[in-house]
Amino acid sequence: MKNNGLIHIYTGDGKGKTTSAIGLATRALGHGQKVCYCSFHKDPEKYGYNEMQSLRKLGADVFNFAKGHPHLNRSLDENVIRQETHEAVEKIKSEFFAAGYELMILDELNISVRDNYLEEELLLDLIKSKPATLELVITGRGATEAVMELADYVSEIKKIKHPYDKKICSREGIEF
Repeated sequence: MKNNGLIHIYTGDGKGKTTSAIGLATRALGHGQKVCYCSFHKDPEKYGYNEMQSLRKLGADVFNFAKGHPHLNRSLDENVIRQETHEAVEKIKSEFFAAGYELMILDELNISVRDNYLEEELLLDLIKSKPATLELVITGRGATEAVMELADYVSEIKKIKHPYDKKICSREGIEF
């Protein structure tokens, strides 16, 4: 096992941030590592996100926090999303960091900062307080300069073309 866990940031406006994180989780699980996947602003009951079921079947612990986002569901209360995001970050720090995970993915947590559901300082504190051996992946558009500065890996996934530009809707098994 590695001596030090590194920090990965997958950001940008292109497709593939979550997909890259899921691929890394699959690799880690294949090596017998203990994996935790936490999603933010996704509602698996409403939209599927079957990759979460696949990760569970492979042995990962999967959690969903601050389900949904006003961009997809205008009826959501932003104050509730903010409170749920804060509670999730505290739970990750107080419980999940102590659980002995070797890889943890915080999917779309950058969105929480970008859209003012979480203060940048709280995300920076979360990153700085991670266990030394934990490999930490944070995905989502809008990663801040300060977050990227703390990272060991930063991948900016840039959209050149996307079917959505041609009004082609998201396809099951490909985009979700």
